[in-house]
Parts: sequence; C-alpha cells; structure tokens
Amino acid sequence: MADAKGFRVIVATDGSNIARAAVTTASHFPWPAGTRVRVVVARRSPVEYRRSILLTALDRGAEIAADHARRVLTRRWPDLDVVIVDKAPVTAVLGEAQRFGADVIVVGWRGHGAVRRLLMGSVSRGIVRGAACAVLVVRRLQRVSSIVVGLDQRPQASRALEFVARLVPPARGRVTLATAVTLTPVPSRRIALVAGDLPREVKRTNAIRARTASKELKRAAAKLKARGWETRTAVTTGEPLNDLLGAVKAARAHLLVVGAKGTSRVRHSLLGSVAEGALNSSPVPVLVAR
Repeated sequence: MADAKGFRVIVATDGSNIARAAVTTASHFPWPAGTRVRVVVARRSPVEYRRSILLTALDRGAEIAADHARRVLTRRWPDLDVVIVDKAPVTAVLGEAQRFGADVIVVGWRGHGAVRRLLMGSVSRGIVRGAACAVLVVRRLQRVSSIVVGLDQRPQASRALEFVARLVPPARGRVTLATAVTLTPVPSRRIALVAGDLPREVKRTNAIRARTASKELKRAAAKLKARGWETRTAVTTGEPLNDLLGAVKAARAHLLVVGAKGTSRVRHSLLGSVAEGALNSSPVPVLVAR
C-alpha cells in the first residue's frame, strides 16, 4: 500500500473551550505521515487601544491560546509553527492558510441548541465560506475511527472520497459510504390508465438508479478497503440530509465528510444544501471537502 501524501494543516484557536477541543481533536486525527501543522491565533486590537490595559489583556489571551496549542500539538509535531496575527480572525486564518498552502483548516464550532444555525459564529462561518481548502469544523473533542462520507453524482463528492483516502486508518477504522437516490414518483392508478406503460417505465428507471448508485459505492468502498479501512455502504431513497444524518447515527460515526458546492474563488461561499445542513445539524465534527 502506497503511503498517502501528508497534509498541510492550519489549526485556528482563540483559547476558548471549543477551540481547545478543536486543537485536541486535530492532535488525534488520523493524518498521514509528513503532515505539517501551523497554529494561528488572531489578536485584533484597535489602534486607539495600543497602549491600554485592553491590549495587555489581548496579548495575554493570545499567548495563553498559543501556549495551549503548542503544548498539545508539539507532542506529535515537534517542529510546529505557531503564529499570532494582529488581524480580524477570519482574515488572519484565511490569510495564513493561503500563505501556508493549507489543505485543511481546523476550527471550533460555537453553535448550540435550537438556534445554533445562527450561532455557528461569524468566525467559523466566515472561515468555512471563505476557505479555498477543506475545513474541519469541530463541535466537541472527538477521536476519529468511524467516518461517514456523503456521496452523490457531483464532483465535490469525489473530493470528499479523495480526502478520506489520504487518511491513515486507525485500529478498527471504518468508513460508511452513504448516498440518497432521488426516485421519480410512480404515477397514480388514475394516471396509469391514461399513461399506459409509464408506471412500469418509472419503476424500471428507479431500479436502475438504485443499482447504479450501489455499484458506484462499492467501487469507492474497494478503494478505501485497499487503504486499510473497513467499509460499509448505505443506499437510501429519502431526503438526502436526513438520510445522511441517519447514517451518522447508525454507524456511531465520529466524523461526517461532505463536499462543498463550489471551489472557484467566486463560488467558495456556495456550500450546497447538504453541506450547509450538515454543519447546522450534525452531532459530530464535519469535514467540508474542497
């Protein structure tokens, strides 16, 4: 089995509890050998407060966040880079990601409860929407050995699969590949009296779609199995997001991987309904692949 190429990872932290959970999750994540990590701490202080007590507090907070990340991550990456940037958080993280040539940004999620869609946090949301690379959004500390990958016919789905294929399977590591097939409603009996063979043709088309999806998942599963993962496939016919979250629950997954809708500079903010819904509703960390 060929070794996977190492990632270049940006870990963003502000020292908060959820940011610390993201840092620790990054330290245990199944990155391949050769992965390099840079920690980014944003410290934004208005010019008028340059010599004030506020600046001292900001300096101290940034140093505490940086020290925590350094202690956690240097156990795995002794040559870790830690950068404190005097810019707004989103600008700081995205700028360092570009300079570092990052493949992945790891960031904490601030949303909770029924309103978490609105409280995801302007920083987390800004990073997810503005990044040119994959983003791992962490809601809680999580060791990853069970992964669900949402796949469909779009190019971004293959990027999600390619990302997972580069990871190193942990002990008993398993991946569930899930897809929801959109079926055409079968005409009612009344319509069938007029339409003749239409209901039969619709059923045949639906069966072909389901078989095709199953074959594609099995081909993808074979690639991951060759990398050392235990694999499972799940073909459903319901609403895509609900079925995907159902697969996460059924697999007792630790990570959900989905593809973003756009990858060009103009389309970074177009996550797609499934990726957006996963970020809002997933009970486990979400990796948005680009």
